[in-house]
Amino acid sequence: SDVTPVQKVVQLLENMKLKGTTEMQEEQVQYTKYKQFCEMTLAEKKAAIGEAADKIETLEADIEKADAEAERLTKEMSEHAADIEAATAEKEKATSVRKKGREDFQLTLKDYSESIDAIGRALKALKEEDKKTALLQLASAKLVPEEARLELLDAQGPAPKTYEFKSGGVISMLEGLQDKFVDERISLEKEEQKKRHTYEMLAQSLDAQLAQSKKEQQEKGQFKAKQLQSKASSEGDLDETKGEKKSDEKYSADLEATCSKKAAAFAERQKLRKEEIEAIEKAKGIIASGAVAGSAEKHLPSLLTTRTSALAFLRSEPREPPAERVARFLQQRAAALNSRVLSAVAGRAGADPIAKVRTMIEGLITKMQAQANEEATKNGWCNAELASNKATREEKADEVDSLNADADELSTAISKLDEEVASLAKQVSELDADMAKATEMRQEESKKNAATVKDATEAQAAVAQALLVLKDFYKKAAGATSLVQTAKSAAEPEVFSDEPYKGMGGESGGVISMLEVIQSDFAQLQAETEAAEEAGLKEYQEFMEDSKVDKATKVRTSEHKVSKKQAKAQELTSVRADLQGTQKELDAANAYFEKLKPDCLDTGASYAERQEQRKQEVKDLQEALEMLEKV
Repeated sequence: SDVTPVQKVVQLLENMKLKGTTEMQEEQVQYTKYKQFCEMTLAEKKAAIGEAADKIETLEADIEKADAEAERLTKEMSEHAADIEAATAEKEKATSVRKKGREDFQLTLKDYSESIDAIGRALKALKEEDKKTALLQLASAKLVPEEARLELLDAQGPAPKTYEFKSGGVISMLEGLQDKFVDERISLEKEEQKKRHTYEMLAQSLDAQLAQSKKEQQEKGQFKAKQLQSKASSEGDLDETKGEKKSDEKYSADLEATCSKKAAAFAERQKLRKEEIEAIEKAKGIIASGAVAGSAEKHLPSLLTTRTSALAFLRSEPREPPAERVARFLQQRAAALNSRVLSAVAGRAGADPIAKVRTMIEGLITKMQAQANEEATKNGWCNAELASNKATREEKADEVDSLNADADELSTAISKLDEEVASLAKQVSELDADMAKATEMRQEESKKNAATVKDATEAQAAVAQALLVLKDFYKKAAGATSLVQTAKSAAEPEVFSDEPYKGMGGESGGVISMLEVIQSDFAQLQAETEAAEEAGLKEYQEFMEDSKVDKATKVRTSEHKVSKKQAKAQELTSVRADLQGTQKELDAANAYFEKLKPDCLDTGASYAERQEQRKQEVKDLQEALEMLEKV
C-alpha cells in the first residue's frame, strides 16, 4: 500500500533491462555454438553425400561389369559344351571302329593260327606217310589254298617211289606255305599293335581334351556364379547406399533450411533486443515511479527471446652258315646291344641241335613280341594314369588356391561388416540421445513459454488497473470548483492560492501514455510467445520425424549388414569345408603320383628305348633264324 504503481513500473523496467542484456549475451553465445554445429554438420553431410555418390557410381560399374562377365562366361560355357559333345562323339566313333577292327583282327588271327597248326599237323602226318590224316588236317584250314589240297591228292600213286617224290614236293610246298602264314600273322599282329596304339593315342588325346574342356567349363561356371553373387551383393549395397544418400540429402536440406531460418531470426532478434533495451532505458528515464502488480516484474520482456533452437544441433582353376656262325653272330649282337637275351641264345646256339635252337628262337621271338604288346599296354595305361593324375593335381591345386583366396576375401568382408554394424549402432545410440535431449529441451521451453504467457496476462491486468486508477483520479480532479473570494484583512497571511487544484495533469499524461505502451508490450509479448511456442513445437516435431526416419534407415541398414555378415559367415564355413575336402583330394592325388613313379617313371631306360632294343633283338633273332633255316 506504500508503493505507487509508477515505482513498480520503474523497477520492472530496470529488471527488464538487466534481464534483456543478459539474455542477449547468452543468445549470442548460444547462436555461435549453433552456427558452428550447422557448418560442421552440413560439411559432414556434404562429404557423406559425395562419398555415397562415388560409391553408387562404383557399384553401378561393378554391376555392369558382373553382367558382362556372366554373359561372356555363358557364351564360353556353351562353346565348351559343344567341344565336349564333339570330342565325345569322335571318341565313340573311334571306339566303335577300333572294336570292329579288333574283332576282325581276332577272327583273322584265329584263321592264321588254325591254318598254321593244321599245316604243322599235316606235315607231321605226311612225314609219317599218313596221307588221309594230312588231307583231313588241311581240310580244316581256311587259309590253305585249294591248289595245295589238289597237289596232295595228285601225290597219291601206286608206286611208292613216285609217291615219295611227289610227297616231298608237297611237304616243301606246305612248309613254305606255313612260313608264309607265320610271316603274315606276325605282320597282322604288328599292324594290329600299330592300330591299337594309334587308337590309344587318339583316345588319350580326346580324353585330355574332354577333361580340359570340362575343367574349364566347371571353372567358368563357378566364376559365373561368383559374378552373379557379386552382382546381387552390389545391387543390395546400391539400394542401401541410395537409401542412405537420400536420407542424408533430406536431412541436409532440412538442416540447411533450419540454419538459414535461425540465422535470419538471430539477426532480427538481436536488433529487436537492442531496440528494446534502448526503449526500456528511455522509458526508465521518463518514469520516475510506477506500479505494475504481481510477477510480471520478473519476466517482461525476457521470455520473448529466450527460446533457443538447439534442436538442429542434435543431427548426426640268306646265307646258311654253320651253327657256330649263328652263335657268334648272336654273341656279337648281344655285346653291341648289351642284351642278356641274345647272349643266352648265343650260348645255347653253339651247344644245342639246330632244330632245337630254331624252336627256341621262334618261341623267344613270340615271347618278346608278347612282352612288347604287354609293355605297350602298360605304357598306354601309365600315360593315361599319369595324364589323369596330373590333371587332377593341377585342378585340385587350383581349387585350393581359389578357395584360400575366397576364404581370405570373406574374412575381410566379415570384419568390414562388423565395423559398419558397430558404427551404425553408435549412430543410432547418438540419435536416441539427441531425441531424448530434444524432448527435454522442448518440455523446458514449453514450460517457460507457458509461464511467460501467464505473466504477460497478469501484467496486462495490472497495468490496466493502474491506468484505471490514474484516469479516474484525473477525471475527478478536472471537475473541482473554487471557493467564493472574500476580502481579507491586512493582517491575514497568504496561505495558498484560491485557484482549484486539478492535480499533476500535465505530468500524468506522460505516465499514462507510458503505461499504455507497457500494456501494449505485454500484449505483444503474449502473442509472440504463443507464436514462438507453436513454431518451437512444429520444429521439434519435424526434428523428431527426421530423426526417426534417419534411425529407421540406419536400423534397416544395420539389419541388412548383420544378415549379410551371417550369410558370408555361412559361406566362409562352407568354403573352409570345401578347402579341407579339396586339400585331402590333392594329398591323395600326390600320394597316387608317388605310387605311379616306380612303375611308370623310375624304370631306368625310357619306354621308347626299351621298345627300340626289343625291336632290334627280335630283328637279330629273326636274322639268326633265317641263317638256321638255310642249314
